[in-house]
Amino acid sequence: MGALVDAGVPYDALTKAVESLGLDAHLVSRKLTRGGLGATKMDVHCDEVHSPHHDHPKTDHHESHSHHPFHGHTHEQKYAQEHQHSHRSLSTILSILDSAGLSDRVKAQSKRAFQILGEVEAKIHTVPLESVHFHEVGAVDTIVDIVCAAVGAENLGIDRWLASPLNVGSGTVKCEHGVLPVPAPATLALLADAPIYSEGAPMERVTPTGASILRMLGVRYEAMPLMRTFATGYGAGGRELPGEANLLRIIAGEVIEDSATPHSPEARDKIAVMDAVIDDSNPQLIAWVSDCLFKAGAWDVYRSSVQMKKGRTGISITVLSHPDQASSLREILFRETTTIGLRMRVEDKFALQRSFSKVVTPWGSVQIKTAHWDDGSVANSTPEYEDCRALAEHYDVPLKSVMQAAMLAWSNMQTAEEKN
Repeated sequence: MGALVDAGVPYDALTKAVESLGLDAHLVSRKLTRGGLGATKMDVHCDEVHSPHHDHPKTDHHESHSHHPFHGHTHEQKYAQEHQHSHRSLSTILSILDSAGLSDRVKAQSKRAFQILGEVEAKIHTVPLESVHFHEVGAVDTIVDIVCAAVGAENLGIDRWLASPLNVGSGTVKCEHGVLPVPAPATLALLADAPIYSEGAPMERVTPTGASILRMLGVRYEAMPLMRTFATGYGAGGRELPGEANLLRIIAGEVIEDSATPHSPEARDKIAVMDAVIDDSNPQLIAWVSDCLFKAGAWDVYRSSVQMKKGRTGISITVLSHPDQASSLREILFRETTTIGLRMRVEDKFALQRSFSKVVTPWGSVQIKTAHWDDGSVANSTPEYEDCRALAEHYDVPLKSVMQAAMLAWSNMQTAEEKN
């Protein structure tokens, strides 16, 4: 959260999101230095526990057990207080998110983060998902962490997230289930195929909350691309670490693509293509699966009817995604459908550059998505469907009228800019 605010996400956007959760929590932002660098430190103050955010209430002997500078509680006292209120079921957390005043995208991402956490905990402890009750990860501050990460990501308008390999730390950590090695089992499971290493003083450097946020954002672990930066933010950790800056840095920018000719888009990415054919499933179930795949980060999902052997009619499902997300999407296909096999391949993805602008229609504003050739000229443009649909429903006018008005306004705006 500190890095997001430092990078330009309005502090009010996060505070409003926290207020909408109805959890009697509030944020406190302050500027400080770590390793000589200025950064933003964010604390979550919860009336339930009366203390700033700590991802794990108890830690190993590497962390000092001095009195807390804000409220004078020792870590052991705080641990006892926090666990009077921090046990929450997955369904309870999902209900909190459903009732909050958040965008559909933020709700879907946040719910997916806790769904993944629940599935991991259920597998680790060999219990049914409905029997999982969150302890540390169900505390108020972690709900706030995950929601605010989703809100900040949406506010910055980031299309894709990249990260360097993760230093997970070492040593042990004390939690609800006793002393566990670092990285904690849940963290290790959540990181899946992420590149990890251990360096520095023994401590937990990636928590289950942090790992679930990385999964929620669909982070890929790649080298930094050629890009033009427009924002940088530094978020400060709670501890001073001798010889190193306890900071998280976010760099936001626009990828710069080289092109051989002005009108020939280069391969900008790799794309995973998964195909599964199902001949014994309810069509309503297939629609549900599509929604699950989109919420989990699929770029596109489409279905078609196919004629199978012995005259059976089946449904072919094709899923497009980044290769790093293929494993989690594959799990959804196996879990939610009756298929017992699928095909997957990785191909080159060619894409035009995109930009977004707002136009005003007689019924309200509409966002226009414009695709550009590499020389900056317009390839095509289209109004955002959800914006047009919302206006059409609110004012009871034909959807096509709203879309036509939006494109006319955009065309007029382009003409005016050319004249200027």
